[in-house]
Amino acid sequence: MLSRRQPDLTVVLENIHDPHNVSAILRSCDAVGVLRAHAVYSLEAPPPGAFARQTSASAAKWVEVERHDSVASCFAKLRGEGFRMLVTSLGSGSRSLYAWDLTGPTALVLGNEMRGVSDEASELADGAIAIPMLGMVQSLNVSVAGAVCLYEALRQRLAAGTYETARISDNRLRALEEDWLRR
Repeated sequence: MLSRRQPDLTVVLENIHDPHNVSAILRSCDAVGVLRAHAVYSLEAPPPGAFARQTSASAAKWVEVERHDSVASCFAKLRGEGFRMLVTSLGSGSRSLYAWDLTGPTALVLGNEMRGVSDEASELADGAIAIPMLGMVQSLNVSVAGAVCLYEALRQRLAAGTYETARISDNRLRALEEDWLRR
């Protein structure tokens, strides 16, 4: 499983307050091989226990979560690592999820359950993703939206063969394996 981790695919959780949504997003991250997720809490405190690794069922046990105090600092760190930031948004400038190439270094930015992504995140992003919706409702639950986007990235990456060889150095793989065995 470690050799299939995708160090250049991540999510940014912006002020997501429901611990069930956080857990569901991290579960999807683990399922598609995300190594590290990022959490920005600039407006409210993180949900209690949302990132706890104590329980064996917790996806936070297998996905590293890096916390940030601001969108700007999170995006600056990720850009320094070569990531492109794509916010999920209903705005007119959004492109269909299926129009994006998600095989390169990509951070999928998921916004608060009530407010969506912040204006700051939208302005600092490299683009906006819209999930096609054909029914009467305009949006999906944030954890479902995260899963849909992550699984499109998985589909594209499987087709590109990025899961076929380890994308993490041998030393880092050994260190991660030792860490996981202790958990």
